[in-house]
Amino acid sequence: MTSPFEFLRVERTDDDVVIATLDRPKVNALDTALLLEIGELAESLHAEPPGALVLTGGGRHFAAGADLTVFADPASRQAQGDAFRSGFAALETVPCPTIAAVNGFALGGGAELAMCCDFRIAGEGAVFGQPEVLLGLIPGGGATQRLARLVGVTRAKELIWGGAQVKAPEALAIGWVDEVVPDDQVLARSVERATGYARGPRIAMRASKRAIDEGIQGTLADGVDLELDLFMEVFESDDATNGVASFFEHGPGRATFRGR
Repeated sequence: MTSPFEFLRVERTDDDVVIATLDRPKVNALDTALLLEIGELAESLHAEPPGALVLTGGGRHFAAGADLTVFADPASRQAQGDAFRSGFAALETVPCPTIAAVNGFALGGGAELAMCCDFRIAGEGAVFGQPEVLLGLIPGGGATQRLARLVGVTRAKELIWGGAQVKAPEALAIGWVDEVVPDDQVLARSVERATGYARGPRIAMRASKRAIDEGIQGTLADGVDLELDLFMEVFESDDATNGVASFFEHGPGRATFRGR
């Protein structure tokens, strides 16, 4: 596929994995234009979901944070904030597995961008952090909410109030990232994992992602109700019919799914 964007390189593999690469040298700082492109890409994937999405950074870094020259201008500050909110919300709800392949710095808005994905695979040299407090600010791209959900309330306060940079092994230990690999293997490993999801039962994964992400925002009872409703819907799919038939004939784990 040909990328229609200025600051995103987008390709689609034969296994239907979309690879989106931030391309705003030198450090992929998130300005309004790039954030709008991320949102536009995410919205297009809502309309035509791929098997999986991998988001990574071009050059040496994932994203070193928001472009503060934009936020420093009162005339552009609100538009930048709105672009963060809408773009990140669209990315977070893309109806397929999403993986942030993190190389180099993922600081401030860059770390928040990675947290919008379902998984974060980091290189050994990757560095995460929410340094906004060092500027007398607080995070504005969702870290007070998403980071707290990943690592717990107390640890999130420690990370946000301290503003310290966290290396990949420590980020793995506290649950900020899900896997750490050698720096030169980050993208390959992320695509490998994404390909496995893309070859799986897409309708079931899409429904379970919705059940988890929407259910955790409400009561347990509401979440269980949503899960059962989606279970009944998925049971009518061709994938479920084939999966159940394959189970009875061949045992578990041998079905072929077509995403229908």
